[in-house]
Amino acid sequence: MMKTNSFLVVLGFLFLSTSAFAQYTEVINSNRPGASISAFSVGKNVIQFEGGMYVEKQEHKKLNTEVKAFGLDFALRYGVFKEQLEISWEGAYQFDTFTRNATIPAFEFNRNGFLSHTIGAKYMIYDPYIKSSLEKPNLLSWRANNSFRWKDLIPAIGVYAGANFIFSDNPYFPRNEPSISPKVTVATQSHFAGRWVFVSNITYDRITSDTKELSYILTLTHAFDNPKWSAFVEHQGIDSDRYADALFRAGGAYLLGDDFQLDGAIGTSIKNTPTRLFASIGISYRIDDWHVDELIPIDEQDPKGDEKKKKKKDEDELKKFEDDGDGDDGSI
Repeated sequence: MMKTNSFLVVLGFLFLSTSAFAQYTEVINSNRPGASISAFSVGKNVIQFEGGMYVEKQEHKKLNTEVKAFGLDFALRYGVFKEQLEISWEGAYQFDTFTRNATIPAFEFNRNGFLSHTIGAKYMIYDPYIKSSLEKPNLLSWRANNSFRWKDLIPAIGVYAGANFIFSDNPYFPRNEPSISPKVTVATQSHFAGRWVFVSNITYDRITSDTKELSYILTLTHAFDNPKWSAFVEHQGIDSDRYADALFRAGGAYLLGDDFQLDGAIGTSIKNTPTRLFASIGISYRIDDWHVDELIPIDEQDPKGDEKKKKKKDEDELKKFEDDGDGDDGSI
């Protein structure tokens, strides 16, 4: 109970203490192929689809059971009202064969249903990269522009709030599981050393359920010299009365264009109750034809904005004076 209360205090603090502006990215910003969610939204009036398929094998040593699964997962994200706000519909539907090897002959049956089904909204409450985007690059040093800087560890912060929807006769949840239960996530995202991105999530899921779950995800992504390719490693910790585990994932993504991404990943658990081995492939595609960049006044982006506007005004006046001088024929 103390752990839960502490989490809610931190969540409330983040809601009340920060505010900023989100940034639309020129290249698609997908949550795939990892399990974490980005702190950034997709952008106002942008529609984005992320989906894929996965296979998984589970073996429970103590119960002597085995599960062979195939599933489809999806996410539909849409930016509304403001650059930093998006709504989303996400889910994963699984088909599997459950085998109990403790009997002779083995007992086997098929199952299917939603492992997850959520509708919610994410709001980016702090973006440190707006001010850094105003900084001019060092034209004399590639190293200065791409090396590690401590201030790059200051993360962007997004908060997600939504609800789980569990349909009747779902074989993956207890019968007393509520049909609707809340879910909240705090997401942070840091960009550093040019091509590295670090994302962290803390999630409190199925809050009103008897099987409420607290989890975290840490994702590190690297873009290669060919910017179309990227790779990631990820660790996820899960703690609930129903299931607890530590999962590891790795994989990569390839950009077919600014709006289209392919991806693949593999993963495993560290426990044998059950042992899990899984793999996935997927795509991400966005439609941003209706997106229009929202310009932010420079004095709202940078505390020195007034000084910069004055400098620009002086430069404009100097240019006008020089232009007038060019028109003078020099005669008396």
